[in-house]
Amino acid sequence: MIFSGDNSLWQVLFVSSRGCSKPRHALRFMDAAHTVCAVQVLLLLFAGLSAPGELMANSKLVEQGRYLFQAAGCLSCHRDDRTLAGGRPLVTPFGTFYPPNITPHRESGIGRWSEEDLVRALRMGLDPAGRHYYPAFPYPSYTRMTQRDMHALYAYLMTWPESSRPSRPHAISWPFSSRSLISHWKQGRFTPGAAVVNPERSTQWNRGAYLATALGHCTECHTPRGFLGTPDNTRFMAGTCSGPEELRVPNITSDDDTGIGRWSFEELETFLATGERPDGCYTSGLMMEVLGTSCMGLTDNDRRALAVYLASLPPIHHNLDYLCATFEDDEFLE
Repeated sequence: MIFSGDNSLWQVLFVSSRGCSKPRHALRFMDAAHTVCAVQVLLLLFAGLSAPGELMANSKLVEQGRYLFQAAGCLSCHRDDRTLAGGRPLVTPFGTFYPPNITPHRESGIGRWSEEDLVRALRMGLDPAGRHYYPAFPYPSYTRMTQRDMHALYAYLMTWPESSRPSRPHAISWPFSSRSLISHWKQGRFTPGAAVVNPERSTQWNRGAYLATALGHCTECHTPRGFLGTPDNTRFMAGTCSGPEELRVPNITSDDDTGIGRWSFEELETFLATGERPDGCYTSGLMMEVLGTSCMGLTDNDRRALAVYLASLPPIHHNLDYLCATFEDDEFLE
């Protein structure tokens, strides 16, 4: 199930082309049925999230916030066995992070936060006391959100049911546990500020770029990182062998051989809407969860804009089949 509590957040993102054989017709129908069922469950879930609250008087604003919440994939990280109560482990090379409770509970969640506190967290990566957040919280992407969208997101978050579940402390060893060192990490690695429209691109492309690099934060997983976790933008969206849980994350640039350059635009749109790949396989694990909790709920126009942006990514030849291959000692010694 997409929301299974024991389903690790960092599972294999895509079924590899080497290991994915086209399923038999019966299994394909089952996969399609599961996908449709998942979509129906998700739509019902999100339809019921806008419960009455203090800010429900402005229903249009709250509905906009609900849509942004979904597009930003908040549920994937902050939900464990209790909705938005946090606690779901994010295993990284730097340690294990536990996303916090972000329900409006005044003691355990963000109920004491002002809207300015949320804006500061998303824009600057700082908590209400001015302490630096670890960049496992993808504020390097969320900083690109517009002020208007942050305003709507705050309105929506404050309508959620409260949970008193306390946030779990992270399990990180020194020196990575030092929050003061994050200020040094930010220098030259983090540029706060809302996304800037590219005047040389279409409105549709700019919307897709906003969905991918701000709300959807695709680059957080699909761009390889250096020793200190800095994204290597010379290989933007070109995939990595050492993604979360040390798992492979695919190249989604337009490279024909190592990326998705051979996918047609229609195939890319279909994948974002259903999870079906051009080879007839359906993605699974985290990627299906990402699609189900974000992309599948986008409007047709937004999903098309996202596809337009992704299809425009310049090709980067980054052969993960070679780079991620297991080194066998006995083969070397033969």
